[in-house]
Amino acid sequence: MERGNLREAAAYTLGLAPGTSDRSAAERRKHAARVYSVSVERFRRHQELLVLGRVADQLIRPTDPPDPDERAVSAHRLLRVPLRDRTVPLQVHAHPVDLLRDVDVVVSPSNVYLALAQAYKSSVSATLRRAGALRGPTGDVIEDRLLVELRQWLDTHRAAGRPVPPGTVAPTSAGALEQQGIRRVYHAAVAVPRAGTNDYDVQPADVTRCAARALALLAQESEAHHPPLGSICFPLLGAGRGGLDRERSLRALWAALEAEASRGARWSYHLIVHEPAQIQTVARTLGAN
Repeated sequence: MERGNLREAAAYTLGLAPGTSDRSAAERRKHAARVYSVSVERFRRHQELLVLGRVADQLIRPTDPPDPDERAVSAHRLLRVPLRDRTVPLQVHAHPVDLLRDVDVVVSPSNVYLALAQAYKSSVSATLRRAGALRGPTGDVIEDRLLVELRQWLDTHRAAGRPVPPGTVAPTSAGALEQQGIRRVYHAAVAVPRAGTNDYDVQPADVTRCAARALALLAQESEAHHPPLGSICFPLLGAGRGGLDRERSLRALWAALEAEASRGARWSYHLIVHEPAQIQTVARTLGAN
């Protein structure tokens, strides 16, 4: 389906937009109505019929056979992204974040209260929390290390229980992930809770701010470690519960990385996505090879 309001409304209507699969039909319809800036009732009587009709057309339309090059996609790919007269290496990983190895810093998306996700959830934040917890011989959690250190940071900066500005980044150790070569976790405040709902708002500019702040923090902390910190991995900030389109998140993220690389920084950049097929999207969006 072509990009635009119709595609976005269809994603909300069918629960395909990030963070909407478990929402009620009424909630999804409300989101879809906002796309067209109309009331829910008007959307139900008019635009919804158009949306569902177009979806039906797509379902019965013959499809082209898959491109052989896209059927076998590795879970890891080194992209070279053009930057003026040179290229910037970007290592893309397509697997759960807790399988990451030997990257000095991993960025964890958070809300502006810097509240870690519940450990049983599937988000990047929750996965890192589980993986960073210290466990005993039976697997029981001895210490929820990332939670403990993040609370200490909030107490130190007198920010406990109140929102911090979007773009704030709080560093902690990586807890048990240090056994995998992960040395730091940077918690990035990117999502702003929407009052009276379970939803979040994420602005692309805040994604760029978070990425820029994470890179600045990396520069500050690098020499304090032995060996110095030199690599950093980002997820697509705001593209989960934040509801931001993946490509918009990627462009906003890359704006900060590109600016840093333009200044001559030599960090090793990594990006983590959910599925190998998304690596192709990353390459197309950034014009990489």
